[in-house]
Amino acid sequence: MHKVLGTLVTTLMLALCALPVKGQEEEYKMEIGGMLGGSFYMGDANWSRPFKDMRLAGGVVARQIVNPHMAVKYDFAVAGIAGDTRDFAGKYPNGGQASFKRTVFDLGAQFEYNFLAYGMGAAYMGTKRVTPYILGGVGLTFAPAPADFTGALNFPLGIGLKWKAARRLNVGLEFTMRFSMTDKLDVTNNEGLRLNDPYNIKSRGIKNKDTYAFMTLFITYDVFPRCKNCNRL
Repeated sequence: MHKVLGTLVTTLMLALCALPVKGQEEEYKMEIGGMLGGSFYMGDANWSRPFKDMRLAGGVVARQIVNPHMAVKYDFAVAGIAGDTRDFAGKYPNGGQASFKRTVFDLGAQFEYNFLAYGMGAAYMGTKRVTPYILGGVGLTFAPAPADFTGALNFPLGIGLKWKAARRLNVGLEFTMRFSMTDKLDVTNNEGLRLNDPYNIKSRGIKNKDTYAFMTLFITYDVFPRCKNCNRL
């Protein structure tokens, strides 16, 4: 009898495990979407004024969800940067002045850490619909003409806030500084004052390199459901 009851209980448990569970949160592997906002530059034409000469920035986003606290984000952005030494406190040799406007292309990957378990519906995991997060990673910066083509590594660091607006819809605000490994993003004219070396002091390592930043709003949609089949004995 005990063996029969044990067999029935085991069979019943396996049958219940195979049934779909109503109300259970669907988990997804990725998010895809877009971002739109502003960008600004900091370098030899702007040493210390964030958000000066803001230009438009936008792009596409794909986020690989590792778990409710961690994700890896891939993005491609197109952004404008600009600067002008005429309203700049610094003085250059012989009273030289320069201004520039340029488009940069940014391709990168960043690791994100959510301070709160991010999600909707999984109460047993303590998930929250809103969480702040931090990010860091590596990317590539490309800046075509008007002067020389420029390409370099960049290292993004940033913070953000994301909100699970609906079960598969995510909305967020993100700020990132992109520390590039080039001092030529502000060079758009081969004559006159060249901002990559205005004092004839060569930059080395990360010293005197150009930086740009994004302040963007993003919207993403969850895709690729995770498999939730029960383990078979």
